[in-house]
Amino acid sequence: MPNVTAWFERKFEFPFPVELFPNVISRLRGTPARMEEALRGVPSERRMRKPDGKWSAQEHAGHLLDLEPLWLARLEDYVTGREQLTVADLANRKTEDANHNGSDLDEILANFRASRQNLIGRAIQVPPERFSWTLPHPRLKTPMRLIDHLYFVAEHDDHHLAKMWELLEQTG
Repeated sequence: MPNVTAWFERKFEFPFPVELFPNVISRLRGTPARMEEALRGVPSERRMRKPDGKWSAQEHAGHLLDLEPLWLARLEDYVTGREQLTVADLANRKTEDANHNGSDLDEILANFRASRQNLIGRAIQVPPERFSWTLPHPRLKTPMRLIDHLYFVAEHDDHHLAKMWELLEQTG
């Protein structure tokens, strides 16, 4: 099986209609359960293993939690009509400094679930006419509709879930 492609190497296209909003929301709703399935019951030494000094599976979970405020801020960028989407910390300082391996897994999972429910609750309150508004993405330098942003979040979730599974399935 090939390795998971690095996130910053990914290219994105958004050719789908805004009517897929319910499908994208469904993907976002499913992330907490999929993350719990990947991590619950896994011995801590396996969950916290850091091959080559890179993030452990638990740190990937913590990273998803760390980015929830960014996703919510970007959603609000559409609502308030900002000029550009909120800029991300591409060095991931929050995750690097968080010591997620020193945190309780159940706390990471519960906080992620609550944060994601907050994001979804806010997303479904956005008036449908805003779904097709575009704002430039600061790193990709491409216009993104709100539906594209939510799809991007779902893809980011899947990327880190795939990394978790990749790490957990490694032997040694």
